[in-house]
Amino acid sequence: MKNLFRCLLSILLFSQPIIAQTLKKAEKAQAGYYRMKFGDYEIIALSDGTLPLPVKNILLNTAEGQVEKLLAKNHLTKPEASINAYLIVTGSKLILIDAGTSELYGPSLGFLPNSIRAAGYQPEDIDMVLITHIHTDHTGGLMDGNHMVFPNAKIYISKAEVDFWLGKGQKEKAAKRLAPFFDEAHLKVDPYLKAGKVVTFNYDQEIFPGIRPIATPGHTPGHSFFSLENKGEKMMFWGDIMHVAEVQFSDPGVAILFDVDPAAAVLQRKKAYAEAAEKGYWIASDHISFPGIGHIRAEGTGYVWIPISYSYQ
Repeated sequence: MKNLFRCLLSILLFSQPIIAQTLKKAEKAQAGYYRMKFGDYEIIALSDGTLPLPVKNILLNTAEGQVEKLLAKNHLTKPEASINAYLIVTGSKLILIDAGTSELYGPSLGFLPNSIRAAGYQPEDIDMVLITHIHTDHTGGLMDGNHMVFPNAKIYISKAEVDFWLGKGQKEKAAKRLAPFFDEAHLKVDPYLKAGKVVTFNYDQEIFPGIRPIATPGHTPGHSFFSLENKGEKMMFWGDIMHVAEVQFSDPGVAILFDVDPAAAVLQRKKAYAEAAEKGYWIASDHISFPGIGHIRAEGTGYVWIPISYSYQ
């Protein structure tokens, strides 16, 4: 009875609009986090939700019938991209990699703050947000309207990425298909930039002990991987090196309409796949089916994804 009273009291502390919004977000929601130990650290995969993908219309460099065949092989009739983020718990810092979408992509997304809370933390607890690139399925969640979702965090983005998306006159010089990305970049990143909370980097040093950015331009000009090493373990956070696992693992040469430079993105993907398969380290990918953590192995001319084995520990 006492616990019930406490629960009711806590609910009454919030306004009715917030209650309604939270209930709507929580309705029939899947579990939004997955924990794993990593050396002395803990890594928590966080779900922002999923996004249906019209893959036949957005994949490039494909042969006739190739996409349909690969989707059928994987028993996939309605492809969806997971939108994942990752929280590194070091003991002294909470470091988030990518920030989800907020309101930008529809009702099946925008769950990242809920997932953070469900995992036992608050968005206000985050010390650092490392951004793989400024596309707004990775930065949209920095802002909720005029509210900074991570008010106490420094936002780390490569200098090349900030210069491309937020530099004066860049939108006018870029392809017209990219225009919405520029508008959303200003909407979501500018408030942090103006508040002095954005830190740019150039790949020449660690951001935090054991965490190093890796230049992987192609999908965007300043796209970055983040390499994490601790106690002999290694994990590479891939960002948007790929979007449709069922197609792009089988054929790394398949690009996507969202690539700023599709040819360069293909080269980066082939390099990343080959290295990960050879060295056997962990991969964390923003768009592989949640939790997006696993390994890959080479098979023929392509690769196979080996997802992390579920553990309750």
